[in-house]
Amino acid sequence: MKKQTQDELVFLPLGGSDEVGMNLNAYGFGPEADREWLIVDVGVTFGDLSTPGVDVIVPDPTYLEGETIKGIVLTHAHEDHIGALGWLWPRLKAPVYATPFTAYLIRDKLRERGILDEVELIEVPLGGTVDIGPFGVTFVNMTHSIAEPSGLAIDTPLGTVFHTGDWKIDNQPVIGTKTDAPTIRGLGDEGVLAMVCDSTNVFVPGVAGSEGDVAVALGKLISTLKGRVAVGCFASNVARMDSVIRAAEACGRRVALAGRSMHRITAAAKHVGMLQDVKPFLSDEEARVWPADQILYLCTGSQGEARAALSRVADGTHPVVKLGLGDHCIFSSRQIPGNELAIGNLQDRLADRGVRLYTEKDHPGIHVSGHPCRDELKQMYDWVRPQIAVPTHGVRRFLLEHANLAKEVGVKETVTPRNGDMVRLAPGPAQIIDEVPSGRLYVDGGMLVTEQGEALKERRHASTNGVLIVSFALDKRGRIVSDIDIRSVGLPGDTATPLGDALDNLAERVEQVVKSLKGEALEDELVIEQAVARVLKKASQQIWDRRPIVETVVLRV
Repeated sequence: MKKQTQDELVFLPLGGSDEVGMNLNAYGFGPEADREWLIVDVGVTFGDLSTPGVDVIVPDPTYLEGETIKGIVLTHAHEDHIGALGWLWPRLKAPVYATPFTAYLIRDKLRERGILDEVELIEVPLGGTVDIGPFGVTFVNMTHSIAEPSGLAIDTPLGTVFHTGDWKIDNQPVIGTKTDAPTIRGLGDEGVLAMVCDSTNVFVPGVAGSEGDVAVALGKLISTLKGRVAVGCFASNVARMDSVIRAAEACGRRVALAGRSMHRITAAAKHVGMLQDVKPFLSDEEARVWPADQILYLCTGSQGEARAALSRVADGTHPVVKLGLGDHCIFSSRQIPGNELAIGNLQDRLADRGVRLYTEKDHPGIHVSGHPCRDELKQMYDWVRPQIAVPTHGVRRFLLEHANLAKEVGVKETVTPRNGDMVRLAPGPAQIIDEVPSGRLYVDGGMLVTEQGEALKERRHASTNGVLIVSFALDKRGRIVSDIDIRSVGLPGDTATPLGDALDNLAERVEQVVKSLKGEALEDELVIEQAVARVLKKASQQIWDRRPIVETVVLRV
């Protein structure tokens, strides 16, 4: 079939569509056989109980490998937008463009991966414009729950796309500038082909709220508290940190940082001119002895992460932060879906130590979202007036609801792609024209493995079915000349149902199956291992309703 030679503008999400997190979006321009690509964001998501041993998951960029990639542009420094860059850049190998705060944090990631010297990292000033192949990219100042968030006005010969990144409309942002409404309205006046837009809060009425209001609420709350005070928030939210620090100082408290991310983000913030007029943070040595009524701890771990600062505080194992009866912990963050149990467990452990807790449920003003609610989405569509709406950053029902909202406000065309769906934006009507390979790669043991990698499959299997390890010795005639030793990992057994009795039963079955083998079968260890595995899995199914992994060790004597 002959390849088409007409220039096209296409949009291809490989992460972040039909899910929240792990954002990787690509724009292609040119004829199908000779497209040039611009990548926007390269983010991670995090492992859960379905991925034992895996903390970080990244999008699979296989389709783009070997393509002409002119540049990688980062909208902001949240992990779900930049966290995969160190892992995936060697597969993409293109110049990286970011504003100063994001660039500072990216350098750390590239340095950790040992590739900093290989990457051409180009700092773009806030509101700056760069030409990247056939794409003219203007960084548009937005507001979000991190410093220096940018939307991208991507100009191409076939029209302009406004890629919002993560955003909300905040007229009192505390850190940085307001959303650049004049520039966005100007884009709408000139004509926008498509808007690719955040869907996180599409079901939430009204507006997200302002960081300025949170600063006031936190100031009032902290001023009423006696004893030690800890505040858990996202380290990346520099505005929230700024508000907490100033509230503490207004009450005569000094601030100590707890958690690696807090130190890393504050260093980045100070590097670009933020947090310059606050008092120096207490060192660990100072924090250990500072008077209780004069200290505030800024802590990581508000989502219940097991190794973060607040979790160790709750367990009483943190080397610096000690909270107990008469102390306070403020959760100035929302519950990310999926973290409810971990957060609840963390809060129970803190409460059990006598710590009084404050959350957005009982003190609604101490947190606001960083994503646009319905009224803000309507306002953005009124400013931009795109021909095409492409919802992103959300699970399926969020994207579909966002498309419905776009139609309600008069957008002519909507497309709701899944990861791997290639959308032609121009020429002609917007439509999905292809489905390309997409998926996830897992950071496992310091290397990238596929979703179907054998080690991860076995670990998943072992986590639910357990492991049996069998060892015995055979003489030259194939007779068992030792005890049959069977050990189990992760299989049920207690005083009411002794595990040893079950293992003795399994040993007898192993002896029977080995004795049943004849001739050459007894000389082939693979045949022996397979026969033992079959009989033990069948027996385990009967005993425990499990089919464990079976490892057989045969010693020849």
